[in-house]
Amino acid sequence: MSPCVCVPHGRSAILEKFGGAATGPAPHLKRAGGTATVKAMLLEWCRARTRGYQHVDVQNFSGSWGSGLAFCALLHSFFPDAFEYGSLEPGARRHNFALAFATAEERVGCAPLLEVEDMVRLPVPDAKCVYTYLQELYRCLVAKGLVKTKKR
Repeated sequence: MSPCVCVPHGRSAILEKFGGAATGPAPHLKRAGGTATVKAMLLEWCRARTRGYQHVDVQNFSGSWGSGLAFCALLHSFFPDAFEYGSLEPGARRHNFALAFATAEERVGCAPLLEVEDMVRLPVPDAKCVYTYLQELYRCLVAKGLVKTKKR
């Protein structure tokens, strides 16, 4: 079995949603420095949005997301009325992932590219899968007008 925790039909979901092969990084992120710069910018965006949330310290696209609280904090920063962040516990991983993914799908139509059971099964999430999901979430937030981007 592949170490990636992406939904088995995740590639199909992406192709269906975008109508073709993946075309690159999240929209409107500056590409001057290549993929590494886009990743760094997305990571910094996540870090800035989750700063100050208890039990969240975003340092990477793998272990920082392992409890599910970083996903919850990121979504709570946009939708504080969706759930009470203060009631969440780091040990309740299944609940945290389910809450975050459901909120993302309901509030901004984010494709369910990750599955709760796969995330819970591995103690450290696959960085490529988390990065892909966060790109999709970012794209959905931009599409809903919730993230302001600089025009090129």
